[in-house]
Amino acid sequence: MKIINFIEKLFNKILPSPFSIGIFLTIVSIILSTFFYGGNSPLKTNFKLTIKNWENGMWDPPLLVFCFQMMLMLILGYSLAKCKLIEKLISKISIICNNNSSSCFYVCFFSILISYLNWGLGLIFGAIFVKKIGESATKKNILINYPLIGACGYSGLLVWHGGLSGSAPIKAAENNHLINIMSGVRDNYQIMNLPIKISLEDTIFSSMNIFVSILTLTIIPVSVYILSKYVKVKRYNFKNINEIEKKIEISNIHGFDNSRLISKIMGFLIICVSTYNSIDYVKINSLDFINPNFINFTLLGLCIFFHNNFYYFLKSIESGIKSCSGIIIQFPLYFGIMGIMKFSGLISLFSNFFVSVSSAFTFPFYTFLSAAIINIFIPSGGGQWAIQGPIIIETANQLNISISKCIMALAYGDQVSNMLQPFWALPLLGITGLKAKEILPYSLFLMIIGSMIFLLGLMIF
Repeated sequence: MKIINFIEKLFNKILPSPFSIGIFLTIVSIILSTFFYGGNSPLKTNFKLTIKNWENGMWDPPLLVFCFQMMLMLILGYSLAKCKLIEKLISKISIICNNNSSSCFYVCFFSILISYLNWGLGLIFGAIFVKKIGESATKKNILINYPLIGACGYSGLLVWHGGLSGSAPIKAAENNHLINIMSGVRDNYQIMNLPIKISLEDTIFSSMNIFVSILTLTIIPVSVYILSKYVKVKRYNFKNINEIEKKIEISNIHGFDNSRLISKIMGFLIICVSTYNSIDYVKINSLDFINPNFINFTLLGLCIFFHNNFYYFLKSIESGIKSCSGIIIQFPLYFGIMGIMKFSGLISLFSNFFVSVSSAFTFPFYTFLSAAIINIFIPSGGGQWAIQGPIIIETANQLNISISKCIMALAYGDQVSNMLQPFWALPLLGITGLKAKEILPYSLFLMIIGSMIFLLGLMIF
């Protein structure tokens, strides 16, 4: 695998930090918008409009709400992954990771499996798992390739959009969402024959996505297992993870903060309310209750319940915010890029190019490709759906092809290029101590394997 070693050395030399990548993409977006802004206005006028769109995009209220939902999902996922129950589970699993190859396989397998349930939980679970493997390798004097194992911990972001926390499928399952998103973007668009909603049974739980999910859960872990046989390994020296629940004097914690009983009751109450609110939907065979608010509310209850008390829960939240700080500060950057691409017409220009060369058969493939490219500029599944969704809906309607399949094509394209865009890797990098340029050569390998699986699914179904 000389090519892997070459790419690793190249990335280590030239790749900047994720924040610098965001700045670079912002500059590129401003330049493109200035030269290709809709209309025949002078460049000076286009530049002024671009800067205005950039600022408006950074502070767009709906996007800020979405930002809060996504960050809360990630932080609560971090908190749940750091509770004693999950950490004990990770420690037990790490026992069977007795060499580099088995470590790669199990980290990849469990990161993907859990990310199908929740992307934030899967990402943090994978990060902690990777760190535990590093500590275990130090203790047992095992040779490993830590960056490769780190990339395996990030593999959950390769599949998340096809899981229960996938932004586009969940939004499309809301009543009247398709009509609302079309009306909000194209005021003169005549809405014809659009369904009230796209059921999750037609997207996340479709036969195509189940087929793709099974393939990713088997082929990708096996692929990294094979790759691990050809990469360089060495000894690493790791310190123990800083446990959230530090040894402290109980006398320093008073009242409710130290009450195990009250935290259990509160957590159980939240879980019961969340379950009760979903019962009516389940009775009518609907999964519409699965949305960002439901996921966050349920995670909140689980976090409070599984931590010993409120004090430890809040300490985990504090630690989670620190680990996610790199993402929080980058959200406005990418929202600004979204504002530029949306209001300048760049997104429509780019997507319409694929539409112009598409047929009913090829459009899902072009949707996949365009979504993968756009995700590099807009690493947010929900944000990308808000911008690219109307074009997908309109074209699918005109070509008389399945809107649900096109939604999943966007989801696959969005998630696959996460392996090239290190934005969401920041919490993992913070926990494991790795750098983006260390894991990207291997995540690029995952992107290639994943792309083959997703394109196969789109071709067969």
